[in-house]
Amino acid sequence: MSGRAEVFRVSDGTELHVVSQGPADAEVTVVLLHGWTLTSDTWRWVAGELASRDGAGARVLRYDIRGHGRSTPTGAEGATLDRIADDAAELIAALAPEGPLVLAGHSMGGMTIMALADRHPELFTRVAGVALVNTSSGGLRGITLGLPGVLGRAVLAVERRVTRRIGRSRRPVLAPRSKPLRPALRWLLFGDRVERGDLVDAARQVACCHPVALAGFRVALDEHERWHALKVLRGRPVVVLAGGMDRLTPPSHSRVIADALPGAELVVYGGAGHMLPFERAIEVTERIAGLVRHAAASAPASTGVVEDEQKSAG
Repeated sequence: MSGRAEVFRVSDGTELHVVSQGPADAEVTVVLLHGWTLTSDTWRWVAGELASRDGAGARVLRYDIRGHGRSTPTGAEGATLDRIADDAAELIAALAPEGPLVLAGHSMGGMTIMALADRHPELFTRVAGVALVNTSSGGLRGITLGLPGVLGRAVLAVERRVTRRIGRSRRPVLAPRSKPLRPALRWLLFGDRVERGDLVDAARQVACCHPVALAGFRVALDEHERWHALKVLRGRPVVVLAGGMDRLTPPSHSRVIADALPGAELVVYGGAGHMLPFERAIEVTERIAGLVRHAAASAPASTGVVEDEQKSAG
């Protein structure tokens, strides 16, 4: 199921490329948020499965975050988690204004959900489930990519300088040369095994990220500290999914999130890396589908049904 593509313009004029899949009248809407330098195609397989399930298909919305993929570039002032959380709130208000929601975020997408909870807590009265995949509530300055401390910090220092330099470009500088990215991304993003098509797809997505977004959101990740926002998620079904070999958001970061959310389910997939929507697509789909089923079962009866029952009783 390829879905229906449209453009949604947010309040500052940025245009977001949105893909909608599944029944338009589905009881539950799932919103999928992708990670830094990636696109909504990260969720392509998961979205198709969630939307096409017989008798239980959800309406699924996924979109390219500003400065990523097919959405329009952003200025440096827009490359913040606050801004993309506001984008998400605007998009939901316009395209999914009613009914229960399930939110799923991969990496920076999970951080966007935390920023959304921080800035728009009123929205979470409708949120009936949350999946936080390969993500963190803060402390990302301290990661070492699984390398010995001094070496890891040195590698990250070089990466930050290169990212800042790329950020001065006016157009994606990596797009024509995505193939050379593959060895580095194979090590950085994936675990002990990877399908060649997934690696090619990930490299293509990264290569097309707009330079200002690449550099700006890199700073936003370092500044991300949203542990306090997790309290908004308490009392709702939450699944926290981690890769045992994730070098970017190590499993310890997922454990911090789960510990802050009594009742949350933490699953660590041994051998998997940072790309669970690719590496463990079936398992991730099942976890989100469980949230959808719970949301549908917990949803109140529609007004129309209640009125008909009242008329019949009269």
